[in-house]
Amino acid sequence: MIPPMSYRRLGRSGLFVYPIALGTMQFGWTADEATAQEIMDAFVEMGGTLIDTADIYTTWAAGNPGGVSEEIIGRWMKSRGNRDRVVIATKVRGAMGQNGSEGRGHPLQREGLSRKWILRAVEDSLRRLQVDYIDLYQVHWVDNQVPIEETLSALNDLVRRGYVRYIGASNFSAWRLMQALWASDKHGYESFVSLQPEYSLAQPTRANFEREIARVCETYGIGVIPYSPLAGGFLTGKYRRDQPLPESVRAQEITNRRYSEQNWAILDKVLEVARQRGAHPAQVALAWLLAKPYVTAPIIGANSVAQLRDLMPAAGLQLSREEVAALDEVSSWPLSRTEREV
Repeated sequence: MIPPMSYRRLGRSGLFVYPIALGTMQFGWTADEATAQEIMDAFVEMGGTLIDTADIYTTWAAGNPGGVSEEIIGRWMKSRGNRDRVVIATKVRGAMGQNGSEGRGHPLQREGLSRKWILRAVEDSLRRLQVDYIDLYQVHWVDNQVPIEETLSALNDLVRRGYVRYIGASNFSAWRLMQALWASDKHGYESFVSLQPEYSLAQPTRANFEREIARVCETYGIGVIPYSPLAGGFLTGKYRRDQPLPESVRAQEITNRRYSEQNWAILDKVLEVARQRGAHPAQVALAWLLAKPYVTAPIIGANSVAQLRDLMPAAGLQLSREEVAALDEVSSWPLSRTEREV
């Protein structure tokens, strides 16, 4: 556990969180409820505060209509009586119900970022979580069918009503994030305090985030809470050259997305630093993210308490400038002329 003074402020909000956040997409999918409760108990015991979920978790799992993760978290908080000890973040955008089948009529009436759907979705999330308010309510990804002004106006109303404390975005490009910040400033709406992007040492994920979005977040004080910070498990060291795939529901996806010469070189460097520091490779990958000034708390997933215990010490692992530079170099990409001139 790290001392409270090491907790980090989420963007320019009034939320201060432990530098490692707990993702819960696996709850009700690859981790049953009893295991999920054990994981959350251990997370809080080790100082963790920010628990991230989404209304659609996890509709792609057989028999899961969405909302299951929120319900598990809600029952856990009620049984533990610890609502004030945790920061709850959830998301809105996706279609609910098995394969998005909940609701009737036009898709915008059962998904998206329209005022109508947001107002319904937030009440459903509050009910499932068994809370009076949500600390961080995030739009899961862009809705091209709805003006950003309508979305922000609805979110602004949620804050005014006390349903939501702060708002954030996920999976927004740089120009979409700037559009939202500009609209909030122009109309006096609540503004996004955080961004949840896919971001890790692995390529092309690092380049996709750092090319433009990182600069926006750093300039405008947007807290970054990266998902998939271990590249789906690739950076944990369980994937190796010319070896059989580990048993994992995501193993084939990792093969397709991460197997490249550069990513093997990145993993080699992570393993080297880990050996020198006596740390788990995953801790090194997380510590590299925490060395970035705009990153607040990478979001980790765990299917067991043992996995969680391997990852949480990353919050206290401070890499040297030389170690960060070495990891930066091996994971770098050729800069375009525009990038060189910025």
